[in-house]
Order: sequence, then C-alpha cells, then structure tokens
Amino acid sequence: MKTAISIRDEIFEAAELSAKALGMSRSELYSTAVKEFVDRHSSRRITERLNEVYGNDDAASLLDDQLQALQFRTLSGEDRT
Repeated sequence: MKTAISIRDEIFEAAELSAKALGMSRSELYSTAVKEFVDRHSSRRITERLNEVYGNDDAASLLDDQLQALQFRTLSGEDRT
C-alpha cells in the first residue's frame, strides 16, 4: 500500500542514511520501523493487561482469591517479589 507521511527533515535524512547503510530501500526501512513500533507497543498492552490480572496489589488483582492462592503455592521455590 502506498501512503504519504510528513516527517521532519532531520529524521528523513537520518532514515535515508540508515537505509543506505543497511542496504535496504526507504520503503523497507519505514515498514520495518513501523512494524517494530507496533510490536513493541502491543507487548506493552499485553504486559499491562497481565499486570491488571496478576498485579502485586491483592485488592487490585482480578484473580479469585482461591485461584491466586493456588498459583502462589505452585511457585513455592520461586522469588515472588
């Protein structure tokens, strides 16, 4: 898909140099950069959601108290801090 974007001149110039140094096209560089950005932020959303479920604050945890107790027992040898 073709798209048009606006970026600052210094970012464009740095991207041009990077693409050339890496032996890739401008399109490939931008596609790779956007994919990495999206992947990184997807991971953060997953981590945030897991923290909501398994958070350190027992009152804020979405886990049932009994289920949480069972999970902690299965981690008996691991550091829980």
